[in-house]
Amino acid sequence: MSFINYSSREINCKIVYYGPGLGGKTTNLQYIYKKTNPEHKGKLISLATETERTLFFDFLPLALGDIRGFKVRFHLYTVPGQVFYDASRKLILKGVDGIVFVADSQIERMEANIESVENLRVNLQEQGYDLDKIPYSMQYNKRDLPNIAPLDEINKVLNPRNVTWFEAVAPEGTGVFDTLKSVAKQALFELKKKY
Repeated sequence: MSFINYSSREINCKIVYYGPGLGGKTTNLQYIYKKTNPEHKGKLISLATETERTLFFDFLPLALGDIRGFKVRFHLYTVPGQVFYDASRKLILKGVDGIVFVADSQIERMEANIESVENLRVNLQEQGYDLDKIPYSMQYNKRDLPNIAPLDEINKVLNPRNVTWFEAVAPEGTGVFDTLKSVAKQALFELKKKY
C-alpha cells in the first residue's frame, strides 16, 4: 500500500521485518542504518515502551532507480518479537509493501519461528493481505552459532512456498543487504505494475 508524495516526487514503500523475539530484526535494521549514506536516510527512531521496542527509519536508495520519474523511498520497520504484542504487530503491518521474515536458526528457537510465521499469516489476513501474494523474503539468521538447524530442515518447515531466502549473521552484515535487496526488488516490481 505505497504512498505517493507528489510534491517531493517520491513513492514511499513500507518494508516490515517480522520474526520471533531476539531473532535479529533490530540488528538487521541497525546494520542497514549504519551502512547507509547519511545523505540518503532519515533518523533511526526507536518507539520504546516499558516492555517492547519498534525501530523505524527511511532511506532513498539511488541505485534502484525510479518509477515514472518518482524516486522510491523505503521505510523499514521492525515489529516487537513477542506474540503478546500482537496489537502493535498488526498496526505496523498496515500498508505494508514487503516482508522480511528473520528466523532464528537455533534449533531450540524453531517453535518460536513457526509460531511467528503463523502469526504473520493471520495478522496479514486480518488486514486483507495474503502472505502468498506479497513481496516476501526469508532470512535465516545466526548461522554462525553451533546449535543451528540444517538449512534444508529450516527451509522445509518455515518456507514451504520456497520464497527467496538468505543465510545471515546480522551483526557482521552477512546476508543483511542481500535480503533487503531481494524484498525491495520484489516490491518495486509490484509498484511498477500499479503505476
